[in-house]
Amino acid sequence: MRIHLTSVFVDDQEKAARFYTDVLGFVKKHDVPVGEDRWLTVVSPEDPDGTELLLEPSGHPAVQPYKTALVADGIPVTSFAVQDVATEYARLRELGVTFTQEPTEMGPVTTAVFDDTCGNLIQIQHGG
Repeated sequence: MRIHLTSVFVDDQEKAARFYTDVLGFVKKHDVPVGEDRWLTVVSPEDPDGTELLLEPSGHPAVQPYKTALVADGIPVTSFAVQDVATEYARLRELGVTFTQEPTEMGPVTTAVFDDTCGNLIQIQHGG
């Protein structure tokens, strides 16, 4: 068994698509109209047949309280692996990304947390 698909709830799919591709560097895998929304997934260019991230509309009534509570408590909704957190932090800051946690060493792992502009906090990490 392996993870094929995971998702993040986003406030605006088009804005999310731009952020996750143009800023973070993922590439679109699927973009299929589904009613008023889209089945919109991105993948790592390093593993185009790997795990897909669904940029899922946050229209369900339970989603907004969930997202609001996580952000209020500073909890990232997911974590992405990077080669070097300090390098990625600098690159993303140059692109205007807002971080809620600067690179922090936690034993063998270094993490940082940023705002994805679509209602979520995302962690990047290396090590471990």
